[in-house]
Amino acid sequence: MSGVRRATVRSMAQAWSLVPMVTHFDKADITEMEAWRKKLAPKAEKRGAKLTMTAILLKVVAAALKNFPKFNASIDLEKNEIIYKDYVHLGVAVDTPAGLLVPVIRDVDKKGVFTLALELGELAAKARERKLTPEEMQGATFSISNLGGIGGTGFTPIVNWPEVAILGVSRSSIEPVWNPEKEGFEPRQIMPFSLSYDHRLIDGADAARFCRFIAELLEEPVLLGFEG
Repeated sequence: MSGVRRATVRSMAQAWSLVPMVTHFDKADITEMEAWRKKLAPKAEKRGAKLTMTAILLKVVAAALKNFPKFNASIDLEKNEIIYKDYVHLGVAVDTPAGLLVPVIRDVDKKGVFTLALELGELAAKARERKLTPEEMQGATFSISNLGGIGGTGFTPIVNWPEVAILGVSRSSIEPVWNPEKEGFEPRQIMPFSLSYDHRLIDGADAARFCRFIAELLEEPVLLGFEG
């Protein structure tokens, strides 16, 4: 086994043995958000960044964590305490020839989407080139795994302990959605996503509300300016 694979074995086995996980599934209509992404992509390119859905999700998730602080926490079992983090550091899973690496973007809640897109691109490139430092893969409070560029309709990501939740994103597709005002179906771009969480701290209703908040921000891009 490579060093990356050995590290993956240790972390995944530890997480699976320590965390009682549940996965909640939902969908978001990203038709408007995708239109905004394509419209603003040239501006991001002028700044040397690629405006991806993952970059947008970083900002969306940061807003969700601010509104639902339980998801940005960890558990101290020895002291029977819940530790709420006053910072938002997000780990992003990157598929590399050497295996899965998870660089961490810090203070996501304090940065704009263009800045996040630039940092994400730089860290992803370093991950694929095996140039990440240990510090750049530590300290995450929540993680995102986006497999939409590869495929699949859903999956159950493993919580990266000591974090208490992780968001998994799958490939979006065009689906018929009923429009009651027009009394007919419309083609809409729908993105499936899943949330695995530590059931010791987070209950099902919490997860459902968290996912609905994320979906609403993705469906109404203007809300991100207010919530973020």
